[in-house]
Amino acid sequence: MQLKGLRWWVIALIALATVINYIDRQALSVLWPDIVEDLFPDETALERKQIYANITVVFIFSYAFGQAIFGKIFDWVGTRIGFVLSIGVWSIATALHAFAQGMLSFSIFRAILGVAEAGNWPGATKSNAEWFPSRERALAQGIFNSGAAIGGIISIPLIAYMTVFFSWQMIFVVIGLIGLLWLIPWLILVKAPPKSHPWITAEEREYILTGQRSSENAPLCDEEEYSPSTGELLSRKQSWGVIIASAAIDPIWWLFVAWTPIYLNEVYGMDVKSIGLYGWVPYVGAMFGAWFGGLLAQNRIKSGWTVDKTRKLTISLGCLIMLPALLAMANPGGPTTAVLIMAVILFGFQTSIGNVQTLPSDLYGKKAVGTLAGFSGMAAKLAVVGLTSLVPILTADGNYTTVFAIGASLAVIAMLAVWVLIPKIAPLQKL
Repeated sequence: MQLKGLRWWVIALIALATVINYIDRQALSVLWPDIVEDLFPDETALERKQIYANITVVFIFSYAFGQAIFGKIFDWVGTRIGFVLSIGVWSIATALHAFAQGMLSFSIFRAILGVAEAGNWPGATKSNAEWFPSRERALAQGIFNSGAAIGGIISIPLIAYMTVFFSWQMIFVVIGLIGLLWLIPWLILVKAPPKSHPWITAEEREYILTGQRSSENAPLCDEEEYSPSTGELLSRKQSWGVIIASAAIDPIWWLFVAWTPIYLNEVYGMDVKSIGLYGWVPYVGAMFGAWFGGLLAQNRIKSGWTVDKTRKLTISLGCLIMLPALLAMANPGGPTTAVLIMAVILFGFQTSIGNVQTLPSDLYGKKAVGTLAGFSGMAAKLAVVGLTSLVPILTADGNYTTVFAIGASLAVIAMLAVWVLIPKIAPLQKL
C-alpha cells in the first residue's frame, strides 16, 4: 500500500492534535465564570482573578519546562512515540480536571497538562524537519499553527454550548477522551520517518530528501549535518536569536489565549454563553495569519528569494501588523471592535510565528532541532509566566492599557532579535 502526499496527512494529523490541544487548554478560561461560582463563591472579583492567574502561572511554568523536556524526548525516541507520550498524558490530565476541588488540585492537574501539552510544539517542529523539504517548511508550520487558531475558534463556542447539556466537570472528561481517540490514526499512519516508511511513494521520498539536501549551504547527507551538543548549541548567537525572538513574541499570543474570556467578562460583563458568541472571533484572524505566513514564505522562496530574506521579511511583517493593533487596544470601544482588533493582532502573530518556529530547522541538523525548539519554547513560556503574573496587578482597576503596551514592545524586541543575532538564516557549520 502506498499513500500519495503522505507528508500532508502527517502534518494534518499534527494540526488536528493542536486543535485538541487548544480545546483542552481553553476549557478552564471559558468555564471559569461557572467554576468560580461553584468552588469560590465567597471570594471577591479581584481574588477570583488572582486565583485564576495563579493556576495559569502553574500551567505555563510547567509548560515551559515541558518544552525543554519534550524537546529532548522527541530527539531521543522520535516523533511517533513522542506524540503518543505527549497527547496521551495531556488527555488524561484534562479528564482529571473534573475532580478538582480548589486551587491546589486545579494547579496539580494543570501542571501535568502543561508538561505534556508542551510536547506538541517541539514535536511538530521536528516532524516538519523530517517530513518536508526546506521550501515547504513555513507552509507546513503554518498548517500546523492554524490548528491552534482553529482550536480557539472551535473551543470557545463549543465549550459554551456544552454547558447547556453538561456540568463543567463532565466537559473536562469528554474533551479528554477526544485526545485519546486521536492516538488511533496517529499510530496507524505514522509508522516510520519518510526514509523508511512503507506507505510513502518513491517520488515523494526523493522529493522530501532532495529538498532537504538542496537548501542553501545544506550538507549532502545526514552524517554531515551540524547537530551540536547542548553546550555548543547554546554558545551560538544564532541560537539565542531564536530563543529571544520566541520569548518576546510568544507572550503576545498567550495574553489572548489566557485572558480573552476573562477580559470579556470583566470589561463587558459577559457570561459564558456571551463569551461563546464573541471569544472565537480573534482566532479567525489567527487562522488566516497562519496560512498567509506560510504561503507568503513558500511563494517568496519559489520566486528565488533566499531563506534568510524570506524569513526576515515575513517575521518583520507580522510584527509590524501587531504593533499598531496592540496600541489600539488601549481604547477599542465596544466588544465587536475589540475582538476584531484582536483578530488583526493574532493575524500578525501567526504570520510571524510559523517562520520563527522554522528557524531551528533552518540553522541546525535534525538531531538538534528538537533541542533548540525545546529551549526556545521554555524561554517563551517563562516570559509568558512573567506577563501572566503581572496581569492581575496591572489590571486591578479593570484597565488593560499597560498590558497591551507591553505586548507592542515585545513585538519590536522579537523583530530585532532575528535581525541582530541571526545575520544570515542558513545552515550553520561547526566552529
